[in-house]
Amino acid sequence: MNYESTVMDISINARKAARQIAAADTDTKNKVLDLIGKKLIQQARDIFKENARDLTAAKEKGLSPAMLDRLKITDQTIDQMVQGLKEVAQLTDPVGAITRNWTRPNGLKVSKMRIPLGVIAMIYESRPNVTVDAAALCLKAGNATILRGGSEAFHSNKILADIIQAALFESGLTREIVQVLPVTDREAVTHLLKQEAYIDVVIPRGGETLIRYVVNHATMPVLKHYKGVCHVYVDETFDMDKALEICFNSKVHRPGVCNALETLLVHEKAAPDFLPAMLEKYHDAGVEIRGCEQTCKLFSQALPAEETDWDAEYLDLTLSVKVVPDMTAAMDHIAAHGSNHTDVIVTTHDNRAKEFIRRVDSSMVGVNASTRFNDGGQLGLGAEIGISTSKLHAFGPMGLEELTATKFVVMGQGHTRQ
Repeated sequence: MNYESTVMDISINARKAARQIAAADTDTKNKVLDLIGKKLIQQARDIFKENARDLTAAKEKGLSPAMLDRLKITDQTIDQMVQGLKEVAQLTDPVGAITRNWTRPNGLKVSKMRIPLGVIAMIYESRPNVTVDAAALCLKAGNATILRGGSEAFHSNKILADIIQAALFESGLTREIVQVLPVTDREAVTHLLKQEAYIDVVIPRGGETLIRYVVNHATMPVLKHYKGVCHVYVDETFDMDKALEICFNSKVHRPGVCNALETLLVHEKAAPDFLPAMLEKYHDAGVEIRGCEQTCKLFSQALPAEETDWDAEYLDLTLSVKVVPDMTAAMDHIAAHGSNHTDVIVTTHDNRAKEFIRRVDSSMVGVNASTRFNDGGQLGLGAEIGISTSKLHAFGPMGLEELTATKFVVMGQGHTRQ
């Protein structure tokens, strides 16, 4: 197979398809989403069969039990995909919405209208259900999509794409609105990242190695986040019960996700009361503590932190802890070691909360709430395709609105410029 020509053909077809889905009305898009859900249920047995092929190959390659669990499609997985499709269908269609309008002194009427981005390529290392989730969000936002999942899920992703394409075709739309790269070789990804003439944006979702590869090779804009080095800062004045629950939930609820707490910062006046109780609670939950000198004095079971710990995204039950002299020092630490992802202050002082919000440069800044809320569903977006820590053009969870741009619309009455 000639990867270069194959990828170019896919990209050209996606560009043509983007014009059709951009013009589709909300009812048409929602009917496609509903039909995809029905077909997932009807073809569940075929999906399980293809997924079994991937699982067998993955076991032979020695993938970890955790990776095998992420790869496996069950009845529950199907139900979750179907529910996700229903939720996306219920979301307000952003395409065509007027976000702002005004009239110039000469009577010229100006407005800004939401429009699809065009063609979105998504490269991801994750569960096969991401294929359906990503396709649904891009489709509802009026975009054509080129998907490339992990090679370990190739057969699973392919049958899910076939189901999506069948639903598009039966709805009177072209199959090329959603395409999956038909090969697993990374060479095809490299060629895909050179198709800036046809692809408007690429979204990588996975480990830092994958994301840096995409950033280094892409010729089109990339919406990304490298990692989630998330912080909670416990201020001088705080509510003990709330602080214990917020910090515990931020780290232990799901330690392997990008919005999990990785470094806990504590004001030196709060540390003597707060840290022994907090770290004992962590210890009971199996969390390994890597602390600064003051932390180790307050909790004998803490290991001395090394400089690299402050930059670490553990994605596990490991936590860095540092005692700081004040909020300014905490914000300086976040600026030096954070990843612009998620940072939270726990405080009863309103002015310090406001200052923290204003000065900390992260995609979600929280006050007295878990870091785990930096999620599209939790923030009311309905769903997300990923989280961006770049600011052009999205910052934070990317839902339907973030998969659109705006254009200016000008209404005149024979206006000419003088």
